[in-house]
Amino acid sequence: MSGYPFGTVLRRGLLAGLAAGVAAAAAALLIVEPRIESALVVEEGRATPGGGGHGHEEELVSRGVQILGGLVATVAVAVCLAVIVAVVFGATRHLLPGRDDFRRVGLLAGLGFVVVALLPAIRFPANPPGVGDPDTVNQRTGQYLSFIVAAAAVTWLALLVHRRLAAWSRPTPYRAVAATVVAVVGYTLLLTLWPATAVEVPGDVPAALLWEFRLASLAQLATMWTVLGVVFGLLLTPARADHRRPITADVA
Repeated sequence: MSGYPFGTVLRRGLLAGLAAGVAAAAAALLIVEPRIESALVVEEGRATPGGGGHGHEEELVSRGVQILGGLVATVAVAVCLAVIVAVVFGATRHLLPGRDDFRRVGLLAGLGFVVVALLPAIRFPANPPGVGDPDTVNQRTGQYLSFIVAAAAVTWLALLVHRRLAAWSRPTPYRAVAATVVAVVGYTLLLTLWPATAVEVPGDVPAALLWEFRLASLAQLATMWTVLGVVFGLLLTPARADHRRPITADVA
């Protein structure tokens, strides 16, 4: 069967995911971890006799093991996301505007960042240790995941609008504007109307620390999606001489 084997797309996506995971882990270690350490100092202050707590309790898992586990989990998450991106790219390549696969993958990674990272960060901002009610974790997780699904649906609708206008031979600027309007309106409605359980921030958590942690967390995700898009696009670029040929399933 002629065409571009999907197995090759998946393997190169995995390599890109590994690179993205390493980059995101480095970002976590350099810019996120210092904010977590500061938050832990605040949290430990509550547990000291002078802080109104019940004294220091021995950690079941050392801080070093926690950091290592977090870095490994970051790489694993990036690889899993890369698999999803590769599958979505193979299924929706015909919907993605762009003259070559590098631009198409870049657009897909950019949309992934918006849907999975940026929009949720606006509606459900990340919080450092010591912030948030443990009793509402399940509720907030459900709201968070359902929001991502809804944002993905809006993005899909915008791509369909772009595709339909292309079938009607509308010029590229009209297609781009129409798809952008659909996406922006849909995202705005989600950000405005989607339920989000309020998180109470303790008074001993400095506002600067809170915002630095949120920005650092978003920067880590931006690093992951940027590296994923760039590396995946570069890995696909030399493998296709004819960008019009379809991606096909592998045949034994």
